[in-house]
Amino acid sequence: MATPALPPHAPGRGGTHAAPPDSGAAGGLLRHAAVFRYTRRAALLVWSTNRRLALTLAALTLAAGVLPAVAAWIGKLVVDAVVGQVNAVQAGAAPVYLQVLQLVLLEGLVMAGLGAAQRGINACQSLLRAQLGQRVNEMILAKALTLDLTQFEDAEFYDKLQRARREASTRPLSLVMRSFSLFQQLVALTSFGVLIAQFSLWALALLVAAGLPAFVAEARFSGDNFRLFRMRAPEARQQNYLEVVMAREDHAKEVQLFQLGPLLLDRYRAIFRKIYAEDRALTLRRESWGMVLALLGTAALYGAYAWIVVAAVDATITLGGMTMYLVLFRQGQGAISASLGSIGGMYEDNLYLTNLYEYLEQAPAYRWGDTARGPHPEDGVRFEDVSFTYPGASAPALSGVTLQIRPGESLALVGENGAGKSTLIKLLCGLYQPTGGRVLVHGLDVREWDPQALRRQIGVIFQDFNRYQFTVGENIGAGDVGAFADEPRWEESARKGMALPFIDRLERRFATQLGSWFKGGKELSTGQWQKMALSRAFMRRQADILVLDEPTASMDAGAEAELFAYFREHTRGRISILISHRFSTVRQADRIAVIEHGRISEYGTHDGLLAQGGLYAKLFRLQAEGYR
Repeated sequence: MATPALPPHAPGRGGTHAAPPDSGAAGGLLRHAAVFRYTRRAALLVWSTNRRLALTLAALTLAAGVLPAVAAWIGKLVVDAVVGQVNAVQAGAAPVYLQVLQLVLLEGLVMAGLGAAQRGINACQSLLRAQLGQRVNEMILAKALTLDLTQFEDAEFYDKLQRARREASTRPLSLVMRSFSLFQQLVALTSFGVLIAQFSLWALALLVAAGLPAFVAEARFSGDNFRLFRMRAPEARQQNYLEVVMAREDHAKEVQLFQLGPLLLDRYRAIFRKIYAEDRALTLRRESWGMVLALLGTAALYGAYAWIVVAAVDATITLGGMTMYLVLFRQGQGAISASLGSIGGMYEDNLYLTNLYEYLEQAPAYRWGDTARGPHPEDGVRFEDVSFTYPGASAPALSGVTLQIRPGESLALVGENGAGKSTLIKLLCGLYQPTGGRVLVHGLDVREWDPQALRRQIGVIFQDFNRYQFTVGENIGAGDVGAFADEPRWEESARKGMALPFIDRLERRFATQLGSWFKGGKELSTGQWQKMALSRAFMRRQADILVLDEPTASMDAGAEAELFAYFREHTRGRISILISHRFSTVRQADRIAVIEHGRISEYGTHDGLLAQGGLYAKLFRLQAEGYR
């Protein structure tokens, strides 16, 4: 059965990325507009994160948009009332303060309301930023849990993940905040425009036109910045990796022993210099154009200033009207700049959100079934002419592998490093799917299984097992998430994995924090970590298949032999698969398969393979000579 076709964007198939719009090409305006398609999705994301905060933010934004125009109008009334009172006093009338003071009080209340609205907007933004950042990071991590191992081994996938995690967690809120800001500025502009139009429609047109050049330049540089961001994902990943190598305890001993520090630091600096040079060039271009275009906006403002002053001198408008129009024009220009800046920022945020949704919409590399159990448990595990080639590789890792392991039987896999032993196990676990042939568990092709149900049937410890920075008990409980916190199961599994003696010597036993990342953590020896991993495998009570992929390499031969004897005793009636380079252990298996260059070259019992005089016999004798 052929492997299902990978989706167009799956790793190893040369999937393409959506290119950012090119503002210089024909039809560029339409492509720029198309980028805004993520605005609605970002708004829905914010809405679903916290509806109450979103509604409060919308109401406060509306208030913040209307109140400045209201304040300017009341300011006009104050000035005109003062002028009227001055004229009345000069004519011999007694001054009347009540009306003026009432207007001043009213304007003060409006400005207090505006300040409260801005404070409320800031509070809503801060709370939404925290919640939305967590929500998006959860989405990114949840998506990672649905993808297949082959994607995690692909550099293109890591570039997508890097781009998604670097800025996409903040961009949805930024986009929505800019949308609310644009709404606020448009409300303000509408209210300003109603008042300015009473002076001159041409003044209103001048106000709008003065902000357009800055907007066009901002949009162009946003696109350039985004293209630069996409191109440098591999360099950013290299820097992150160098930071890990230089600053993590599991690399420190080799870095110090081999004196790699200066070399790695120089490489780290070289990557930064390359990135900084690109940033510097873009920043200088962006700010130079920004300065020129800001001067145009300033010229427009003072041209309108002169126009309004002349109109006041000619008595075309009152002194209060002049004051109001000057305030409105200055605030209006600020609102125009802010509106166009919001649009430019929204354009940039939409560009960055393509990273997030490109990652979230990535399909798994493989298609799976939904069957939770096989029809023939007595059939065990069967490999039928199985072949597998890693994505991008020219030669197959496995070719034409056929064998069967029935319940109650044990199989040992023998071969040189890179022969394909671990790859065979990963195919059995559904971490990969074969490119040719079939792998059947309980009579059902692994591709027809529900992947979670399949993996519950298998307990496996790989040679590169995880060393979780958890407590002892949690490290063991990780073998069965259904019993993750079951302390009696921890102890039982630790006894089977031969870890209980050293755990009993720890001050807090199963509550001991392991690793060096967190305060009070206890570091174990390599052999002790391997016993922890073995104990983890024994947590799988319901697993019909148990696999040990060289997890005991740091144990002495006697301890490994004792462990495998104990392992066989506790896996009666189940399938067990052992991978080891120690033939004293391998010989205990019911059947032994020798893998060479991805093929099974020999298969049989220990005695039978010795009698054949092939590779197994040669390796066995070489190892036996080493013990004499």
